[in-house]
Amino acid sequence: MKTTTISALLFSVAVLATGCHKAETTTNNDMGPAQTAGKAVDDAGANAAAATRDAAANANAAADRAGEKIDAATERANAKIDAAAEHTAANMHEAGAEVRQTSKEAAANVKQGAKDTTAATGRALERTGEKMQDASK
Repeated sequence: MKTTTISALLFSVAVLATGCHKAETTTNNDMGPAQTAGKAVDDAGANAAAATRDAAANANAAADRAGEKIDAATERANAKIDAAAEHTAANMHEAGAEVRQTSKEAAANVKQGAKDTTAATGRALERTGEKMQDASK
């Protein structure tokens, strides 16, 4: 029982020290404890709403920065792709020119080879003809 009496006494002292009397606790235009508590809840809600708006604004700003970085990276990538495409086109043009030149040279070699073959065949036929004439005499 001694503990209960001491607890009750301490509780009473705490209540008197905190000033639970209406006359002592009114701070804003004769508001009662419930009104003061309601105002505190309203203020906490307003603070939470303001913090939420700030967080949303920060998130939007971060999203905008991320979007700008993505756009810049896309532009850099497109520039690299364009440069690679131009380089590839130039290489293909050069390769096409080399193929055309090699084809012309090969055709000229075939033409010359055919001419040489025809001349050699003509000479062989001529010798064969001469041998046939000599053999017929």
